[in-house]
Amino acid sequence: MLVAIDIGNTTITIGLSSNQEDFSHIYRLNTEKTKSADEYAITLNELIKQASRVIISSVVPEMNEVFRDYFEKQFGIVPLFLGAGVKTGIRIFADNPKEVGADLIGNSIAATEIYHPTCLIIDLGTATTFTYLENMNLRGVIIAPGLTTSRNALISKTSLLPQVELEAPKKILGTNSNDAIRSGLVLGHAAMIDGMIFRIKESLKLTTLTVVLTGGHAKIVRPHCRETMILDESLILKGLLIVNKLNPVFTPINSH
Repeated sequence: MLVAIDIGNTTITIGLSSNQEDFSHIYRLNTEKTKSADEYAITLNELIKQASRVIISSVVPEMNEVFRDYFEKQFGIVPLFLGAGVKTGIRIFADNPKEVGADLIGNSIAATEIYHPTCLIIDLGTATTFTYLENMNLRGVIIAPGLTTSRNALISKTSLLPQVELEAPKKILGTNSNDAIRSGLVLGHAAMIDGMIFRIKESLKLTTLTVVLTGGHAKIVRPHCRETMILDESLILKGLLIVNKLNPVFTPINSH
């Protein structure tokens, strides 16, 4: 059983693949940085009954040791973390390539392999990121506050505004506080995405561009975007499947 894990700041996504081609089960957990290794072990034991290989993409360094220790103790496996020394097929053009998060790389691997070697990936998570790839070369990234981050910042700074669920309002002009906030968050985010796609195409002098939308809030925002885009909520897990094929034998560097 191949276990693919994406550790994000808000959500941990776990995919189980018996054939290393697709996933039979996908689970999502809240990222709880204060949770102990033993507490995580209880949860993971309920979800993962067997494992022959583990590949992890993580943007939460403090969680890495928890998951590394779990798989070493439970299954005798040293997980492969997406990072330095791992073959990806992606060339990174950045002032400091080490700043490019594993999540952006994992998404890039899948999008360029499955959809088009030149594409724009929009990931709606804790942050909303725009990653542009040209012939499998990562050329640039845009980072904006994510939906949950924006909502929490707004509510924490205002005494009278209520906490709201992230869902689309019934109409664009709210007649109550909840719908007014939802309109600003969800429809405002969709408008920002449309605007950024337009600006990126304009800057690169492109008439067409393959756009792939992913992340925890993608399904909420996608219906309100006017630009054409592909919705793939499991993009990064698919990227980890490809990493597995590109790295059939891998000796981790500094596994501890």
